Amino acid sequence: MDNYSVHSNCQLSIAMSNPFFQFKQFTIRHDKCAMKVGTDGVLLGAWAGTESCSRILDVGTGTGLIALMLAQRSKAVVDAIDIDADACLQAQENAESSLFAGRINVFHSDLADFAQASTHLYGLIVSNPPYFVDSLKCPNLQRNTARHTDTLTLEDLLQYSRKLLAPQGRIALILPYDQKDRLTDCIQTQNLFLSKEVSVIPVPDAQPKRLLAELTSEPPASPAFSDRLTIEIARHRYTDEYINLTKDFYLKM
Repeated sequence: MDNYSVHSNCQLSIAMSNPFFQFKQFTIRHDKCAMKVGTDGVLLGAWAGTESCSRILDVGTGTGLIALMLAQRSKAVVDAIDIDADACLQAQENAESSLFAGRINVFHSDLADFAQASTHLYGLIVSNPPYFVDSLKCPNLQRNTARHTDTLTLEDLLQYSRKLLAPQGRIALILPYDQKDRLTDCIQTQNLFLSKEVSVIPVPDAQPKRLLAELTSEPPASPAFSDRLTIEIARHRYTDEYINLTKDFYLKM
């Protein structure tokens, strides 16, 4: 775990120099992907509830990290989609080299087309979506696609995910914390309900930087559960709650 860092721009990330990252039960190669293995994906893959799910959809799968984590945590079939062809090839490679190859399907598709063509409904839909809104873009088109909301707005993500959601199914997201109000507006527009949220804090006394959110299409029986998760006590010293969440995946946790 000594390759974790909390950068000054407040983005939680894993500093990656190798073309692959080794987890306990699978290996993620990310040399063909614009977005590398990062803390956001690990958090979502470890946190999203997989109970009673027979089929899961991972929207914007990238390397396939979240799909593989959910396959490890459940018996479900996991469908993974991405609009980037290189990412799909990488995700397929990572899935096929894993113990879970028979339960992961990778599709080169955008969410709108997939929602129209799919014959399945999903007990869980997860996404670590693009999050830069109205910000400067870098010259790398592939990286822009992965990072900017031009290709998948939060509104579109929730609209099409709702169409694919099974009765009593859940949508699980990780977003920058400053998009919380926007998420609230989108939830109301799409007639969804917040059932659970966790504010992710890099170190004690810092402001939240990420939001883990679980949504449902039916009103929850009780008020939305709200919690906080702190990553580090100090540099490279991780909290018990973070260790307990991710220990099934990291080699050195």
